[in-house]
Amino acid sequence: MIKNRGHFLTVFFLTNLIFLFLSPALSAGNDSLSSTTVFTFNIKEEIAPPVWHTTRKAMEEAQKEHADIILIQMNTYGGMLEAADSIRTKILHSKIPVYVFIDNNAASAGALIALACDSIYMSPAANIGAATVVDQSGKPLPDKYQSYMRSLMRSTAETKGRNPTIAEAMVDPRIFIKGISDSGKVLTFTTSEAIANGYCNAEADNIKQVLKHAGIDNYTIRSYHLSATDRIIRFLVHPIVSGILIMVIIGGIYFELQTPGIGFPIAAAVAAAVLYFAPLYLEGLASHWEILLFLLGLVLIALEIFVVPGFGITGILGITFMVLGLTLSLIRPAGPGFLNYNFTALVRAFSIVIISTALSIIFSIWLTKRLFISGRFGYLGLQKTHPKEEGFTSASAEYSKMVGKTGVAHTKLRPAGKVVVENDVFDAVAEIGFIDKNKNVKVVGYQNSQLIVKQINS
Repeated sequence: MIKNRGHFLTVFFLTNLIFLFLSPALSAGNDSLSSTTVFTFNIKEEIAPPVWHTTRKAMEEAQKEHADIILIQMNTYGGMLEAADSIRTKILHSKIPVYVFIDNNAASAGALIALACDSIYMSPAANIGAATVVDQSGKPLPDKYQSYMRSLMRSTAETKGRNPTIAEAMVDPRIFIKGISDSGKVLTFTTSEAIANGYCNAEADNIKQVLKHAGIDNYTIRSYHLSATDRIIRFLVHPIVSGILIMVIIGGIYFELQTPGIGFPIAAAVAAAVLYFAPLYLEGLASHWEILLFLLGLVLIALEIFVVPGFGITGILGITFMVLGLTLSLIRPAGPGFLNYNFTALVRAFSIVIISTALSIIFSIWLTKRLFISGRFGYLGLQKTHPKEEGFTSASAEYSKMVGKTGVAHTKLRPAGKVVVENDVFDAVAEIGFIDKNKNVKVVGYQNSQLIVKQINS
């Protein structure tokens, strides 16, 4: 009896000792199991490719950290529809519930993103709505653009169990909803109106109150922070920066064509092209074939200038391929299939490329005249003529004697080359266009130790 009692006491003592050591670990385990990980990031700027970059990276990080909830803090007046649509799609496909806290505004593209979230919370003075598609000046675009936005808003609201007609009324002032949207104006909700109509879960002043309304008491907050690389990519994919890079690319090519050899202009153009395409490729916007299309355009333009005489189909194709490569690299396909792009996004990207190209050419022509004719560097160019009557000449008597004589193109003149006149070979330049090899030419003048010739019939 005593022996059995001794065994009982030993087992009891060991059990209590084990429990004493394990209880802190068990308590910590229970706490970690009951704690909710909330991953937050901000959308507090114009909706554009940089915001899409932040959203994608933040949601990927939240997935890696096994977050229980993603919470977006929003304050935006809207922005680019294609960027908003990408963010909307990312949120709708998220396996982690996504909440949004609108601490001031969720207008236009911001409203579309908010509707994609599982729960919406708003500060007392916040607003949501006004999702009409407008141009840069704020003027509403034609109905085909509004129709697409209405469809996006409606389908997003339906997916999250919200009234789709209200979502459409945020785009189209013609939609009548008695007691809600009957003023003939685009619908915008205040916080109380959004709550009354199922477009807001609750009013909150801060994240702590948002989580309290969501029934989450024990939580850990993780925030997304941009890395240095992310900041650089965000900067480079901004539409304004993309436009500037296009200007440098076109301007570099233009200046290179005005100067002999390979120098700084083409180096600047190559550097700008790398900075233009690299971040877009990393973001999944630019694909291999779009970059190759741009390079093919460059090759065709080079062939037009240095090989093919005149300006024809080669040059036109080259310019077309370059513009297409630059344009399509700015946008993401709307779905599977070749050239399946959203029309609104395509028009916006094309406008950026065309406007940047035109400005680059205009600025390049102005800068050429400014620098080398009347500007500070004007001394680098010839500013006055030196008449031969005053004793100035850049050609020998032999060149002057050739004027009026005929000869044969010794090489192809594109427009410069060599000609044979009276069995002597001279450097020459075509007066108009290009001249093929072995064509008959006539010397019409001379300049800078070169004969000026034009093609004549045999």
